[in-house]
Amino acid sequence: MNNPMVSPIRVLVVDDHTLFRRGLTALLSRDARVQVVGDAADAGEAQRRAQDLQPDLILLDNHLPGVRGVDAVAALQEAVPHARIVMLTVSEDEADMAAALRGGAAGYLLKTIEGDDLIQAIVRAVSGDSVIATEMTSKMISAYLGGGQANGAVPAPPTSPLDVLSAREREILRGIAQGASNKEIGRELGIAETTVKVHVQNVLRKLHVSTRVHAAVIATEIGLS
Repeated sequence: MNNPMVSPIRVLVVDDHTLFRRGLTALLSRDARVQVVGDAADAGEAQRRAQDLQPDLILLDNHLPGVRGVDAVAALQEAVPHARIVMLTVSEDEADMAAALRGGAAGYLLKTIEGDDLIQAIVRAVSGDSVIATEMTSKMISAYLGGGQANGAVPAPPTSPLDVLSAREREILRGIAQGASNKEIGRELGIAETTVKVHVQNVLRKLHVSTRVHAAVIATEIGLS
């Protein structure tokens, strides 16, 4: 049951198809945890509306007129630094996903996602998690590890990342690699969610990465997941 005392997540929908924007708005509006505060049809309008509305999260399509969504992520992040940006697109191109994540996107979802799953992804993204479509997981690893430095890949550390982590931090990293939220990791390990958050920050710092996605890639590379 949703807590009526909790403020809904303010969402800006960016897509060039009017019918899709309306349909997505209607879908999201069925859940009290989400409030669609506005929409936009292109990157320029999205930036203006984001500055005016100050949403908590921006759902951003890639195939926009003029500037592609993945190329607009950085500017949107600069316009509203506190907002989480999640791509919602039909593109399964790993280069698009890599560009979006490098630009600062908190997630990359496909438009084939079920409505309830989309709501859960929005909630997780706002709570600080990275949300990646299951179908894109292997491509994410390829984009960050197989493409080399030119593709913005995360280089493998000269020694095993596990060497710098405590036993508890390794458990946290395994949970991150499995796509678990902080709450889920805490429940699995029997520790408070706030404690998990502290451990996550320490893991990111020790691995010299800035996002859970990067940490998950490293974990997957060394077989920790």
